[in-house]
Amino acid sequence: MNLTFCGGTGQVTGSNYLLTTGRHKVLVDCGLFQGSSFAGDENFKAFPYEPKEIEAVFITHAHLDHVGRLPKLYREGFRGKIYSTPATRDCAELILLDSEKLLCQEAERRGQAQFCTIGTVESVMRLWHSVEYDTDLQHGEIFARFFDAGHILGSSSIAIRAEGKTVVFSGDIGNYPAPIIRPTVFPAKADYVVMESTYGNENHDPQEKRREYLEEVIRETVSRGGVLMIPAFALERTQDLLYHLNELFAEGRIPRVPVFLDSPLAIKLTAIYHKYRRYYNEEAERSIQEGDDIFNFPGLHLTLTSELSKAINEVAAPKIIIAGSGMSHGGRILHHEHRYLADPASTILFIGYQAVGSLGRRILEGAREVDIFGDLIPVNAQVRNITSYSAHADQPKLLEWIAATKDTVKHVFVTHGELDRAGALAESIRTELGLSAVVPEMGDTVTL
Repeated sequence: MNLTFCGGTGQVTGSNYLLTTGRHKVLVDCGLFQGSSFAGDENFKAFPYEPKEIEAVFITHAHLDHVGRLPKLYREGFRGKIYSTPATRDCAELILLDSEKLLCQEAERRGQAQFCTIGTVESVMRLWHSVEYDTDLQHGEIFARFFDAGHILGSSSIAIRAEGKTVVFSGDIGNYPAPIIRPTVFPAKADYVVMESTYGNENHDPQEKRREYLEEVIRETVSRGGVLMIPAFALERTQDLLYHLNELFAEGRIPRVPVFLDSPLAIKLTAIYHKYRRYYNEEAERSIQEGDDIFNFPGLHLTLTSELSKAINEVAAPKIIIAGSGMSHGGRILHHEHRYLADPASTILFIGYQAVGSLGRRILEGAREVDIFGDLIPVNAQVRNITSYSAHADQPKLLEWIAATKDTVKHVFVTHGELDRAGALAESIRTELGLSAVVPEMGDTVTL
């Protein structure tokens, strides 16, 4: 059995792993590379394998950096099967369709062939098969089992068994316990592990404080009469925010100000959450049983159309605007940042990972002015960051997760993290747990 690292090495995007057995070639994830732009140069290069030879793709979750190149894989000849949980399938369809316009624009700007069209996405979805958690799936001589990663709705870690060996792919490990979804399930047994390291050298803020920190930021911004801008990923972070805003308003802990969910994708994805209540944790389910609409409250405005989005400007501050994209790569948040970043009364609040080179990362690291739509905008607004809202586990939780395999694991491959973070996690795995761990490079192939 050979494992080749075709993405997600030395960076937090482009997750893509090739597993080759004597009879089969399968992938785990086929994600988009992102960084300073919505889609990096790597996305337009040839795959390091022949797509026609791939029999199956196992998908850990629906984020674009794990599914975004599936249309490219299809366009280049893949006609195998795609497997994921049903919630991941439904969310991925919306996310791929939402990315189609931006990816076509990127291709046109680079003079490259378009690989993501609506028709291609529809073709990809016809190859997609749903698998429930904790159910053995057989594909030829390969057996796979999906277990809850606790990262976003439907997210999975995947254990693949073949040739007498078990390889666990962590996907993105959740920052458990999460506000809505069930806790992360730890791997029971593994010979080899491919694990993420997004926050491999960091400790998040205490989770029990995240709602308190949110309350504090809102109160401060409202007292200044400013606008609170929250660049939010449409899947999970937005729903977590709505869940906590609903609680804070209901308890009278924050002033009643208008809240705008200015993301058509987030609005559509929130509707999918209602379909998969079986993935909720006990607290969220109890709130629903008691009659609470956990994603809705008085003063919440859903702005599906561009006209409704533009009308937000006519509403006097203070107000709260939640909009994509989560790293300010594009989307409606850019219009609000263009308008309000220069206002010292306003606040921009980050609640998720900001990739190297992204506009969000530059603002978070202290840029005094940024280019938005060709204009240099001074950053006079308050810049805040609540790391405990991250859907990724921090270093202590990552170590706790991998420690569950301590009695059986032969080797750990640390991926999906910037080099310093991946290296720090690998070192901690070696020194604190006594396990063999390395950070592979792009294109490395190892024999298991």
